[in-house]
Amino acid sequence: MSKQAIHTADAPKAIGTYSQAVRCGDTVYLAGQIGLDPATMQMTDGIDAQIHRVFKNLQAVAAAAGGTLDDCAKVNVYLTDLGHFAKVNEIMAGYFHEPYPARAAVGIASLPRNALVEVDAVMTLK
Repeated sequence: MSKQAIHTADAPKAIGTYSQAVRCGDTVYLAGQIGLDPATMQMTDGIDAQIHRVFKNLQAVAAAAGGTLDDCAKVNVYLTDLGHFAKVNEIMAGYFHEPYPARAAVGIASLPRNALVEVDAVMTLK
């Protein structure tokens, strides 16, 4: 099975040795997104703005791969403060529809660029 790298200018360019997403057959692995604005490559301010930006970035990568966030089977959320978990749930509900993807939420010490949240996903396409 071949791998196909997915790239879009509508999400932040990869900072390092990775792709925004990689498609293997009907499965697309979306790299973790933080709250970077793709136009400026600057971090958005505050947890609400970062959560929205993360899901908009993932949405753009999913679209570039030929899917939507509703095609995601698994989502991983990384938070520097688990006190923001309820806010992630609230905002996430505006980007996903039932049946929701399986999800893990992990509290971590820090993220690149001092981000407050990062999310990655696995998407399946038909």
